[in-house]
Parts: sequence; C-alpha cells; structure tokens
Amino acid sequence: MTTNTFAALGIRKEFVDALKSQGIAVPTPVQQQAVPVLLSGDDAIVQAQTGTGKTLAFLLPILEIVEPRKPGVQALILTPTRELAIQITAEAKRLAPVVGAGVLAVYGGQDVDAQVRKLKGDTHIVVATPGRLLDHLRRETISLSNVTMFVLDEADQMLAMGFLTEVEDVIRQMSPRRQTMLFSATMPGPVRRLAANYMKQPKDVRIQGKQITLEDIRQLAVDTTDRARATTLFRMIDTYRPYLAVVFCRTKIRAKKLTEALLANGYEADELHGDLTQAKREAVMKRFRDAKLQILVATDVAARGLDVEGVTHVFNYDVPLDTESYIHRIGRTGRAGQQGMAVTLVAPKDRAALQHIERGIGKTLDRSNMSEFGVGHGNKEKERPAGPERRTKPGNDRRGGKFGKHDGRRRNEGNARQGKPYVRKRK
Repeated sequence: MTTNTFAALGIRKEFVDALKSQGIAVPTPVQQQAVPVLLSGDDAIVQAQTGTGKTLAFLLPILEIVEPRKPGVQALILTPTRELAIQITAEAKRLAPVVGAGVLAVYGGQDVDAQVRKLKGDTHIVVATPGRLLDHLRRETISLSNVTMFVLDEADQMLAMGFLTEVEDVIRQMSPRRQTMLFSATMPGPVRRLAANYMKQPKDVRIQGKQITLEDIRQLAVDTTDRARATTLFRMIDTYRPYLAVVFCRTKIRAKKLTEALLANGYEADELHGDLTQAKREAVMKRFRDAKLQILVATDVAARGLDVEGVTHVFNYDVPLDTESYIHRIGRTGRAGQQGMAVTLVAPKDRAALQHIERGIGKTLDRSNMSEFGVGHGNKEKERPAGPERRTKPGNDRRGGKFGKHDGRRRNEGNARQGKPYVRKRK
C-alpha cells in the first residue's frame, strides 16, 4: 500500500480536506512512517531532523483518537519553550474543529486565573511547558488521570535545559496505560534512559538524510577575531542580504549588546531571550513572522522550536557549545525543502569547539575569512560597514512582485530568493 497520501495513512477525509485547504497535500517522510505507528496505539521514539513535519506527525493521530464527547484532558503535549507551545497550539487549533476537540496552551507568562477558567471548559488537548503545568498540578486545577496520549516534543532539548525532574514528575501524574510518543532531533544518552524507564516496547522511527544536518543548508565557517566579530557579521549581512535571519548569541547580555549595535548601524533587528516579558516576546515574533523585522538576535533557549517560514540565513555569532545545539540552530533555516545558509563566526579560541562540532556532524565546513568581506588586513576593523541599502519596500521582492496576504507560508518567498532578497534599513 502506498503511503504518499494522508488518506492512505488512515487519516479521515475531513482532515485530508482541511490539510489541502492549508496547502498540505502530501505527507512528509516522518509523517508517512510515524502516523500509522501512532494510530495503532504503540509507544514510539521518533528521531527526525527539525523542519520535517514532526508536529503533524503526532497531532493527526491524536486528533483521530481523541473523543470530544468525553470530558477531561485526554492528550498532553509537553514542550521545552513557550514559543514552541504557541506554535503547536496554533497548528492544532486549525484542525481541531473538524472533530470538535478543545485545545489549550499552558505556559508561563500568562494569567494563571485565566488558564484555570479555560481548563474548566471543554479542553481535550493540552500543550504545556513543564513549569506552568506543574504549577497547575500543585494547585489541583488540572488532572492528568484521563490522559491516554502523551507527547514529549524536542526531548533532547528538554533534558538539556534541565527539565528531567519536572518531566518525570509530570509522567508520574499519568496512568501507566497511556501511549507515549517521544520526538527528538538527536538521541543522547539521557533521552534513551528516559525512554527505557517510561516507555513500553517503543517502536523506533528514524528519518535521516545523507548527513546528520539538513541537506538543504549551505554551511560556512568564517575566520575572524573577537574584536572584528561584529564588523564581520555586519559585512556578511550586507553581502548575503538575507530575507529573514536569526543570529545566535551564547548569553542574554551578548544578545542585547549585539541588538543595540545592529540598531545603531541601521539594521531592522530585535532580540529574543528569557528576560523579555511574554507580551514582548510575542510582539517580537509577530513582527518577525510578518517580515517587518529582518534580523532576530536570539539565545538558544529562547529560539527553541522557532519555526518561521522565510528564514534564509542563520548566523552563529557565538559558536555553539555542542553538536546538538549546532544542529538545532541551523535547523531554523532550510525548512520544508527550501534552501538555507548557516554561517558560523570562528575566532582563534573557537577552533577547538568547531572541530568538535565537525566531528559530531561528520562534515568539514566550508571555510572563509573575514578579509573576503573587507574586514581586517589593512581595513579598519572598527569602521562601520557599508550598511544596508533599501532594496524594495517591505512586502516586495526585487523583481517587483508584491507579497499579498498569506496564510503563514509566504508563497512568493521563492521569488525573493531567486534574486538577492532585500535588506531593510531603519528610518
């Protein structure tokens, strides 16, 4: 039996039609392999690269199995960050009306009393972060006793962020007869041990390309110095002219200072890190998704699960601490079969860390030098780069085609990439 249609996977016609209305007609490889396993009720460990359609791979089986006529929470999806919880909830709410299921996001930064009121309604699927969920459990404002389907999404990052104890506390609140679905881009030891302790003979679903990292991403390492790091970044932005770019910093302080420098030099930039209020975070993400903001400067934790179509470039301003972080960072671009570029800035002190990453991914990155971007070797490193030029009005590509209203997919994005996407300059 072919599995290149959602109907062939066992998905009802109403969902198939709803997916088609969103422009989704053919299941991705992870959906083809995972959906039948999860519909059968088996536990499963699903290892797939970011941007491969993992969210629908667990949402569709949940929505097929959930029984809206029964009261109480039947499915729990646990995520490491608020942004990921918001994204999953939005995707679930687009499909849940087909069966009349109620979906609620439970994460920090929201009014607890408002969440309590919503939990008293018809909520069948909860998408939550560990901290706020445990808060509700302690308040006894939510019960997990009726949960039959449990998803641990981005399991590797969940544990890397120190949530193991919280995850185990949540699991103990559920019936052992539940179905457990573990999704992860990588499978380090702690994740395997968690699976061994809390899963029942899980099926193993692995979706791998020819290499660990995404094949549609060009990866480049640029040699620079600490002193010239910012100037090198600015020059590369001027050279590559990304449509949307994510710049990763190691700490909140560095992200804040870099954002200030970008703004001072005329770039449309903003920051995303843990010190922001939830309202500010959501406002920043809305601007970025609407392409009113070109450069998002983020820390690893804040950008976890960030899924924005149109991200053409990722810049590692600071070298990631490990291979897993590198994989997750660059996975913000090159999504859904589109081409992307990931650039890592490497000072002399970073070379050992880069070599460790290259061994981890089984690939030697292409190399370049800051001098190729007009930095160093007689150039004034502190000199402000040439700076961005206004290529087109926001919403237009270089060929003059206007981006009209879109449903999140930015269908004309490819047109912008065929030329060199504009760089917006702040007024």
